Amino acid sequence: MKQMTVKEVETLLNEEKNLNIIDVREVDEVSTGKISGSVNIPLGLVEFRMHELDKGKEYIMVCRSGARSGRATQFLEDYGFNVINMTGGMLAWEGKVE
Repeated sequence: MKQMTVKEVETLLNEEKNLNIIDVREVDEVSTGKISGSVNIPLGLVEFRMHELDKGKEYIMVCRSGARSGRATQFLEDYGFNVINMTGGMLAWEGKVE
C-alpha cells in the first residue's frame, strides 16, 4: 500500500498541485473541518460509490487517524484504483481546513 505523510500532502497542496482527496470519515466528523477540496465518501459507502471514481486518476485517502483510510486504500487498490493512504490522518494535519 502506498502511503504519504500529512506534510507531503500539505506541501503538494501549497504547490497548488491538483490533488484528488477522499475523506472517508463520517459526515459529522467532516463537519468539524476537512482538507480544502476533499470529497467526503464515508468508509461504509466506498464500495457503493467507487463507480464515481476514475481509475486513471490518483486518489489520496484521508480519515481521522489513518486506519480507516488505510482500509479504504487497500479495498480500492484491490479493484485496480491508484490510491495512497495519508498516514496520521486529520489528527496529524496542521494545514488549512474548510
